[in-house]
Amino acid sequence: MQNKPIILVTNDDGITSAGIKALVEAMQTLGTVVVVAPDSPQSGMGHAITIHDPLRLNKIDIFKGIDAYQCTGTPVDCVKLAVNKILHRKPDMCVSGINHGSNSSINVIYSGTMSAAMEGAIENIPSIGFSLCDYAHDADFSTAAHYATIIAKKVLKEGLQQGTLLNVNIPKGSLAELKGIKICRQAIAKWKEEFDERLDPNKRKYYWLTGKFINPDKGADTDEWALENNYVSLVPVQFDFTAHHAIPFLNKINWHAG
Repeated sequence: MQNKPIILVTNDDGITSAGIKALVEAMQTLGTVVVVAPDSPQSGMGHAITIHDPLRLNKIDIFKGIDAYQCTGTPVDCVKLAVNKILHRKPDMCVSGINHGSNSSINVIYSGTMSAAMEGAIENIPSIGFSLCDYAHDADFSTAAHYATIIAKKVLKEGLQQGTLLNVNIPKGSLAELKGIKICRQAIAKWKEEFDERLDPNKRKYYWLTGKFINPDKGADTDEWALENNYVSLVPVQFDFTAHHAIPFLNKINWHAG
């Protein structure tokens, strides 16, 4: 028992979500699971942290035989508190999800699921974010959990390069319908936002964010292509935002001239 790896499980959909339940059950086959997750949905929070309000942790009996804590903060807060106040050490792995909806391409920037995993990677913990590309209320997470087990097991054995984490998206469909895992790059795609302008009962304007997902990137090596073709997309992600390819260009500019 003492030799089992410690696996931290978190998410952004909240500790009572179906996705985290599926992920906890999957990770139980690989090690000792500790759950620290938000007490309410935190989708779209990105890498936000709480600095102006107190954070609260409450231990709850929600997963049989699992130490689980709900946190009033963001997904990133959950990872920070888990490492510093609950585990008092770095876990052997941090997994986030299973998110209820896609986190492919540009969505990785906005995702609370991926930011929690990124916080783990910043702490040099092998970290993975898992997302199921199904927004249905009654989405079936069993296939996603199957692939989460396979990928997490491999990462526990092989590790990850320092400064990287994995963004894993699983298409909607049965195990028989999926073709396997494809290593991809992040598609160059974006959201074209629109703001629906409305009036409240007092005739004051308010806005509701809507929009369309636009993907001009038709490469067969992207996560979007993989998902459209029934592959599980696996994209290595880094938190070093430096555009290394731009440095030679910038070095050619005389920044001291008028």
